[in-house]
Amino acid sequence: MSVPQHVAGKFLGGQFFRFLVTGVLNTLVGYGLFSFLVLIRLAPGVALLVATVLGVLFNYFTTGRLVFATRGLGRLHWFVAAYGLTFLINLWSLNCLVSAGLSPFLAQALLLPVITGLNFVLNKFFVFRAAR
Repeated sequence: MSVPQHVAGKFLGGQFFRFLVTGVLNTLVGYGLFSFLVLIRLAPGVALLVATVLGVLFNYFTTGRLVFATRGLGRLHWFVAAYGLTFLINLWSLNCLVSAGLSPFLAQALLLPVITGLNFVLNKFFVFRAAR
């Protein structure tokens, strides 16, 4: 049984697909920064903070433009607030997993899908909602 053409077209050209593609790019940038900082011997929590701060502007512009068709800095404060919330959840979860014996690399890799999903929900229904 195949997926009807119009359903596949909506998925592949839709917001969810654009979010996934943009999320891969944002994840590569964020996880790459995090990994680099851990490799140069920053503590995992500090590495997460630095990678998050450096990635926020990059992520704001890619997510805003490519996923939600928003330009400018008008929603940046809400984006930063959403990232602040997900950062705190990520930090707490990362510390728990590292304390349980996982390496920071594996722990953060396991958290990526959860944090990415939470970011999408916050961006769609909170950050960029008023901009649509």
